Amino acid sequence: MSPDAATGAAALAIARPAAAGEPADAGENADGARFSGFVAVSAAPGIDGALALSSGSGSGAPAPVTETAPLAAGDPAAAAHVPATGPETAADACLWSDEDRRWMRRALELARAAEAAGEVPVGAVLVRDGVLLGEAGNAPIGCHDPSAHAEIRALRAAGRAAGNYRLPGSTLYVTLEPCPMCAGALVHARVGRVVYAAPDPRTGAAGSVYDLLRDPRLNHRCQVDAGLAAEDSADLLRRFFRARRKPPAAAPDPA
Repeated sequence: MSPDAATGAAALAIARPAAAGEPADAGENADGARFSGFVAVSAAPGIDGALALSSGSGSGAPAPVTETAPLAAGDPAAAAHVPATGPETAADACLWSDEDRRWMRRALELARAAEAAGEVPVGAVLVRDGVLLGEAGNAPIGCHDPSAHAEIRALRAAGRAAGNYRLPGSTLYVTLEPCPMCAGALVHARVGRVVYAAPDPRTGAAGSVYDLLRDPRLNHRCQVDAGLAAEDSADLLRRFFRARRKPPAAAPDPA
């Protein structure tokens, strides 16, 4: 991963290749390899308590993950819709604005909701001038759509809300580094800035494996800032894939 120098202190490694004899502590995606063979290492402090936020319905049923239209300007519900920030260290406060931390916390909530629906836990929020344009969680399984990543769904909602497929001056907050498909869509939409939490060492397209968002050969480049709440997001992904790898309970012995 090669994040911008201005945010390098926040983008401490979340995954590295496992050393010989060291147990890998990451999971697999449906393709079986995305996070395999990597172990967690220390990271800059993230949003304390972000993963404790509940996204369930309270009835035990999975919370729906939806593409959300923006709240109207001046709507009193808008303030309630932006979660309060958790405790931050002095170093973290210097690297990220209050708005950055709040919107990433919302993205983590959406990732939790996606997990509850049986999806890989990734959430994305698209904001412009402090106004929510679109948000979504990962939903390719539920939507029967291989393109229904959180970023794509948030872009679709934002485009409908703005009445334009171009979204200049907007910022996308996402809990996992965008893949090549999502990075391409972000470039086409002319998104101004992308803030992601955890790097994807297998298919990341914002500096880890590819750097499509800042490729000088393209006619648009995004500002990329990495590492906000990185450990929170990485821990959520590790727990999700670890649970999927648990062997089924053995059938009782009929004898």
